[in-house]
Amino acid sequence: MTTRAVVLIGPMGVGKSSIGRKLAKALSRTFTDTDTVIVRENGPIPKIFEEHGEAHFREIERDVVARSVEGGGVVALGGGAVLNTQTQAVLRDHLVVLLDVSEVVIAGRIGHGEGRPLLASDDDPIETWKRIRAERWPVYESLADKTFDTSRGHIAHIVSAIAEWVQEEER
Repeated sequence: MTTRAVVLIGPMGVGKSSIGRKLAKALSRTFTDTDTVIVRENGPIPKIFEEHGEAHFREIERDVVARSVEGGGVVALGGGAVLNTQTQAVLRDHLVVLLDVSEVVIAGRIGHGEGRPLLASDDDPIETWKRIRAERWPVYESLADKTFDTSRGHIAHIVSAIAEWVQEEER
């Protein structure tokens, strides 16, 4: 039996990478950020979008997610990774944690959307973020085993709460 991964999903800027690193340490597990793997293997994400389009990026992402969850550990997914039906099917075998954040807090986290291809338009990045979050929310909720809000509280408290939940689930 393959060890179940703890998979962090949610909109851009909720803290999946930061929380994932600390959660992995708290649980004494490996940490994988799928966006980091994609960049290491394929170059900068904005460049992939620009040169090959979002569909090509999503194919790469699907394969990286499938490989990343195989070995267990803590895995942080890019915000749109859950849109792929094959990825959704893979995630059903793992513990899926949905991280959320308030619209007020996100403004300070994503700034003007630099480095985030889906926010790099002429539009207001906060409005674009809200629209993307709303579109994806039903998928996030359908996959999540538990949701945690990252809007308030020290990151250490959020990590502790998630770690306690994971340990309880694995008993």
